Amino acid sequence: MLNITLKDGSVLQLEAGKTVLEAAKAISAGLAREACVAKVNGEIADLRTPLTEDCTLELFPFDSAEGKHAFWHTGSHILAQAVKRLYPAAKLTVGPAIDNGFYYDIDIDTPFTGEDLLKIEEEMKKIVKEDIALERYTLPRDEAIAFAREIDEPYKVILIEELPEGAEISFYKQADFTDLCAGPHIMSTGALKAVKLLNVTGAYWKADANNKMLQRVYGIAFPKKQMLDDYIKMMEEAKRRDHRRLGRELDLFALYDEGPGFPFFFPKGMILRNELENYWRELHAKWGYEEIKTPMILNEELWHRSGHWDHYQNNMYFTTIDDGAYAIKPMNCPGGMLAYMRRMWSYRDLPLRVGELGLVHRHELSGALHGLMRVRCFTQDDAHIFMTEEQIPEEIAGVIELIDSVYKVFGFEYHVELSTCPEDFIGTEEMRKTSEDALRQVLEARGMDYVINEGDGAFYGPKIDFHLKDCIGRTWQCGTIQLDYQMPERFDLTYVGPDGEKHRPVMIHRVAFGSIERFIGILTEHFAGAFPAWLAPVQVKLVPITERHHAYAVELEKKLKDAGIRVESDLRSEKMGFKIREAQLMKIPYMLVMGDKEIEAGAVAVRSRSGGDLGVMAVDEFIAKLKKEIEDKAL
Repeated sequence: MLNITLKDGSVLQLEAGKTVLEAAKAISAGLAREACVAKVNGEIADLRTPLTEDCTLELFPFDSAEGKHAFWHTGSHILAQAVKRLYPAAKLTVGPAIDNGFYYDIDIDTPFTGEDLLKIEEEMKKIVKEDIALERYTLPRDEAIAFAREIDEPYKVILIEELPEGAEISFYKQADFTDLCAGPHIMSTGALKAVKLLNVTGAYWKADANNKMLQRVYGIAFPKKQMLDDYIKMMEEAKRRDHRRLGRELDLFALYDEGPGFPFFFPKGMILRNELENYWRELHAKWGYEEIKTPMILNEELWHRSGHWDHYQNNMYFTTIDDGAYAIKPMNCPGGMLAYMRRMWSYRDLPLRVGELGLVHRHELSGALHGLMRVRCFTQDDAHIFMTEEQIPEEIAGVIELIDSVYKVFGFEYHVELSTCPEDFIGTEEMRKTSEDALRQVLEARGMDYVINEGDGAFYGPKIDFHLKDCIGRTWQCGTIQLDYQMPERFDLTYVGPDGEKHRPVMIHRVAFGSIERFIGILTEHFAGAFPAWLAPVQVKLVPITERHHAYAVELEKKLKDAGIRVESDLRSEKMGFKIREAQLMKIPYMLVMGDKEIEAGAVAVRSRSGGDLGVMAVDEFIAKLKKEIEDKAL
């Protein structure tokens, strides 16, 4: 009998050779029904995997990231099977699960239309209704290539040939359809009770514009129809909140074909941006940070020294200056290292907290660009903390508190992931374990729930990632805390300890917003452009009823501006109702209407974007109310 250790520490005894699914049934029939995939000894495994030795076992339902990935991966195979049934001449390439659903890249002579997607979706529903079991098997390399040629899938031949020697080559079969795939998958097509194809776009094979253009079909699937209905409603709401549209309509920002991935910010967008940056500076001064600015272009040797040349070169831009090779910085940290090296520090100077709003450039594939969410240049609200090993727990805890305070200001809930070191980690095994344990211990000491994200850390160390949840339930990875023993080593950073000897500091890399541009995109969608008053580019719109009230509006505008309030007067010869509707469309927090009665009383009729008609107020009373709202950063 095998001893199977479960997540709660209990041990299940099971006969050798039984599958993960049989183990799940032995625990609970309900658990077995809900499970999509598992981890055996920390490695993702199908439910069909046989258990042959004592191991740890963790089961994942659909509502976990691991469960969704397996579920949606199966959705991509159902999509491919439906396409092959309807269009036998189509050639399949790759079809992964993604963050929200799945896609499959297909080589077909005639591009798919909306009508084609409906036909494919109907065929997918038939395959789901057939409740076909997925069967996994492996083939030796030569047999795998021969099979891919036999079924006339040339792209699969290429993929097999590119696999390293000795790699296991697995296939998944579902009735009349077989696909090259490493898995994992759920047990049967029948679990996908609700499927929907979302759209089709062009995509080059291997993302190379020199290769053939393929048809990328996107889809989503759920175990219950209601979940699909809720998702469609969320997507409709997301479309209404799309920051790209709102950015244009509210005259905040835009992206142009002349600079793909390089955003333009207009005057109102700059107000929003500057308010965020001012808040960042005030907060960091309070938490003991000093601000620096480092150059955007630094020589190639620096990037070799930092390790970016070996691990990040494909995402960098390069230039030549005076016959020398230079790079445009993709990250701020190497410049931060040089700033630290300007003098000798004492242990009494540590921790040294240094912040930088640094503009970085990263080469992203054109197909990955998406408004402000994925750009090629952005400002990171970076900070680097240089410290002794003994200061690590306190400094990490302090950064967690700072980031928590930022997200509370905007009303965000969040969850935390501990991302462990990747395979290309540049340090020793001892450093890897020490740094991962340090982050884990701080999270556990603070009683914070977290999940492990294996191998998703930086090449120089593990990290804690903060994933925000917006008002329609989407999550965004923004803040991060990275613990780094490597950069101080590579740059030979030192400080003088109490013993008078030189010692190596440890450092933290961290961001709270992540990227100013991306955070603005997230805020725009979270608030649907209706920013809280402290962030709103225009906080008050003055609406005189007729021309004879214009002089009063001009007088009030000066008074409000003198009080530090961002205000505009609408002096056009339009009807009052039209002016108010337009101010509402521009999502301005307050509209002040003024006519004869208001002028006589030295007051204004106040309309709130969220609360409607608030009645007549004295001007000073309104100013005090709004200034308090701005000062409190009220939502």
